Amino acid sequence: MLKYKDLKKSENGLPTWDSMIPVVLHLALQQPAWKGRELKKAAADSLDMSDELRNLTYEKAKHNYPSIEYRAGWALSCLKLAGLIEYPKRGICETTSFGKELYEKYGDKLDEKILKNQPKYIEHKKLLEERKKRGNASSNLGELDIEVSENIEEIIHEQIQNYNQIVATELLEKIIQSEPVFFEHLVKDLLVAMGYKGEHGSAIVTTASRDGGIDGIINQDPLGTSTVYFQAKRYNHGNTVQRQDIEAFYGALSRIRANRGVFITTSRFSKAADETARGFSIVLIDGIMLTDLMLQYNVGVRSKKNYVLYDIDEDFFEEH
Repeated sequence: MLKYKDLKKSENGLPTWDSMIPVVLHLALQQPAWKGRELKKAAADSLDMSDELRNLTYEKAKHNYPSIEYRAGWALSCLKLAGLIEYPKRGICETTSFGKELYEKYGDKLDEKILKNQPKYIEHKKLLEERKKRGNASSNLGELDIEVSENIEEIIHEQIQNYNQIVATELLEKIIQSEPVFFEHLVKDLLVAMGYKGEHGSAIVTTASRDGGIDGIINQDPLGTSTVYFQAKRYNHGNTVQRQDIEAFYGALSRIRANRGVFITTSRFSKAADETARGFSIVLIDGIMLTDLMLQYNVGVRSKKNYVLYDIDEDFFEEH
């Protein structure tokens, strides 16, 4: 078991977050499940640091949460992204069989570089980079130490955007692990939240044995004069939607003389599928756009915290 003297340290004498990776995983393996907060505290307590270092907090923090527990938290997050730790229930974390396997292989030599070369982490990073390209977000993610400046509004916006993109990427992983029928209901709920159902309309998921290639129907009014049909494909990342999938959906729409279709997938569309959909006037929504919309319309997520950023009201001082 690694101790304080064995770990790489930052300028203030605290172990760096990446040196906490094997410490956190070693402790996680000691019992079947942990509360995340308790695991971070246990990891910090296990190092035999001086009380001064153990209780050290960030100078600008408005609470007394120890810095070393923050660093254990970053290590825990990295282990989760690489698939060594999972959260089967809210707030409860467990070591995966893959986590046990990697610890047996590397032990205390397990580090950030090894984790970032694991398939799940690579896929996470790939999706995150693609998401950033679409949103023009900064890729500078790490331990945050934001100083007040003239650009504080831009800095806060950027960090919130980066955080939400990480949430959206993890949200997509959770959807992929769900059952296909759950995904169909999720798509229906999203389209309703986007306003497609209308005030007195209806929204249904079709019976699997009778869907005929159409997973759901949304009527904007009681008479069904304006109807949207959708197909929902819960695919893994490597399973790209192809042209023939779009053609099959268009065939299903044609049989009922429908002219409004939405095809939603958790993966992505091939170039040929995209071109075919445009020719048929079918709207395509891939995994990244899906989770972006879920955050925008608060489907499957909830607001964690609202912050108010103040500025001087110059008019107030001029009027008084």
